[in-house]
Amino acid sequence: MIGITLSTDQIRSAPPDVRRWIEHQVLSSLGFAAEAPPPQATLPAPIAHLVACTADDAAKILAKIESVLPAVNVFFEFGRPGIFLGQPPVMMFRLIDILHHTRLQNIGQVTGCLEAINEALAEARHDPSVRFCGFDNEGHCLIAPESQRAIALLWQSVIARQRGVVEGEAA
Repeated sequence: MIGITLSTDQIRSAPPDVRRWIEHQVLSSLGFAAEAPPPQATLPAPIAHLVACTADDAAKILAKIESVLPAVNVFFEFGRPGIFLGQPPVMMFRLIDILHHTRLQNIGQVTGCLEAINEALAEARHDPSVRFCGFDNEGHCLIAPESQRAIALLWQSVIARQRGVVEGEAA
């Protein structure tokens, strides 16, 4: 067995396929990924069902999931910038990062919240075939870039409303 140490700069400057392979190796060693990575990084079939959420869609999703706080936390994770990938472009988010940021206990809870978000969008659009997000087999969640922007704007409006309530109480 041979061990290799790579600096952060070396990993950052590596080609995308090499970075994905390193990420897969780390996740596999922690028990979070499949045994073998796919031969090449291709987008999974479920991406075809992804839809771009508008600001109105994002507000409707939030209204449908607001009573499930973990799902709300997961939903607002998509207001953060993600990694652009492919054509047509999608934004990629690591499930392990969402797990960490939301302080849920396992990936199953994260995917359960994501399914609730998918269902809320399907209900809001009256179309069971639409999906807010899709998954790849490397532990990533994929959404449309427009959805990320709509959620970021919704988050800003929620914060502005909260700020107005707090300022109104102080007056």
